Amino acid sequence: MTEIDFSTLGAYERYKLMASLIVPRPIALVTTLAADGTVNAAPFSMFNMVGEDPPVVMLSVNKLQDGQLKDTAAHILRTKEFVVHLADEPIAAAMHRCGDRLPVTESELAYTGLHTTPSQTVQVPRIAEAPVAFECVLHELMETDSRYVFIGRVQWLAVRDGLVDTATWRVRLQDYFPVGRFGASFYVTCRERFAIDGDAGKATPQAGSASTAIDEM
Repeated sequence: MTEIDFSTLGAYERYKLMASLIVPRPIALVTTLAADGTVNAAPFSMFNMVGEDPPVVMLSVNKLQDGQLKDTAAHILRTKEFVVHLADEPIAAAMHRCGDRLPVTESELAYTGLHTTPSQTVQVPRIAEAPVAFECVLHELMETDSRYVFIGRVQWLAVRDGLVDTATWRVRLQDYFPVGRFGASFYVTCRERFAIDGDAGKATPQAGSASTAIDEM
């Protein structure tokens, strides 16, 4: 094994190693509102579910070197609201372009051709093309030297028609193809899936779609 003492590395080296090894990561495509009403959208892969009671998600936003805040962080700190979307294959390219640096008065949604739809519980609108949207209010804030870590409490969930069976509350995973972040500028899809036999301990590949065992997890 190659042994690496993190105390001997700089922040950039630590970031490169962690971000390329802790993969794949889900991507949060986050909408927030600027003071003038402009809808900001930005992707973040330092994101995940934290718990269900209360239902909370984690979003980590890095600070800029010049001491300024990213638009997403500034807007959440001001409004205490944001919407987290999961990006699937059809909107992956637009999601990536939402990461381009634009003036705060220019919406990434207009820039990428995505559209808004009203949210149910927050002022921040949702992205109409996204398969999943979690409407969040700020539950807790943690600040480190390099980041703001926002814990958002989910108040409302909107999903694409047909994706959730509301009689059983199961997700039809065979119809869900989100993309994840890999190392550097690479992304991965969820099309190559496998189920693990609990008795035999064997993995059975399911090319192109999920197996019945995990279709409705």
